Amino acid sequence: MKRVQLFEFEDFSWFPDWLRTSLTNLLVVLIKMMGVHHVLAKRIGEVLKSQGLSQVVDLGSGAGGAMPLVLESLKTENQNAQITLTDLYPSASSIETLNKIDGITYLEESVDATNFSSAPGGLKTMINCFHHMRPEQARKIVESAFKTKQPFLIYELGDNKIPLIVWWLLLPLSIIVMIIMVLFMTPFVRPLTFKQILFTYLIPIIPVFYAWDGQASMPRIYTLDDMDVLLEGLSSEDYTWTKEVAKNEKGKNAGIFVLGLPTKH
Repeated sequence: MKRVQLFEFEDFSWFPDWLRTSLTNLLVVLIKMMGVHHVLAKRIGEVLKSQGLSQVVDLGSGAGGAMPLVLESLKTENQNAQITLTDLYPSASSIETLNKIDGITYLEESVDATNFSSAPGGLKTMINCFHHMRPEQARKIVESAFKTKQPFLIYELGDNKIPLIVWWLLLPLSIIVMIIMVLFMTPFVRPLTFKQILFTYLIPIIPVFYAWDGQASMPRIYTLDDMDVLLEGLSSEDYTWTKEVAKNEKGKNAGIFVLGLPTKH
């Protein structure tokens, strides 16, 4: 596999929940600026229609990520959908905030992404979080989707095409650029809290953590060729996988999709 197992700070259990949420807030700003939520909503809407579903069950939701924006975009397209957010370690603060949004339910109980039978029915999604899984975990997840014959959509914002040596050489410059980006992105965070401002501009730990996690996530992404390895032996007449490069409204690359679907006879 091309993918390598680097660490991200938000993966550690000791990493403060408010700080993890602060990083997610910045990612949401980036997703909105790039229009990724529209790309996601279009693909999710297509799958829901083809499968006769209205329920999306997001796995590894963390602080919510792009899903509230996706729901807004689905509503704009008059797509009837309900989104259930889940996580192995649900965020208490995010549960309180996100459950106030009409159409979103964040489950308080733990849901293991490697065991689809523990999750509610509906289209399962993993948005920008599949790369956090080690190969043995990733294999269990796609195997669970295959064995339970449930529709499953993986999306990653990047595609991990850059050679690893180039990534290492550019890393110092890339981190500096991302730190500067955070300074300009922060005013667009909603809700913009005192902590987000304080630890961005006065004690700039948020930009540093965001820059490292953002860069470290790139070589951790499973390429489409890597996915072939993970999916080996998991296709049949009644369940198939497709892989594709996501495109935005202008036809430019906007990440990758991997979709598993039960075959209708």
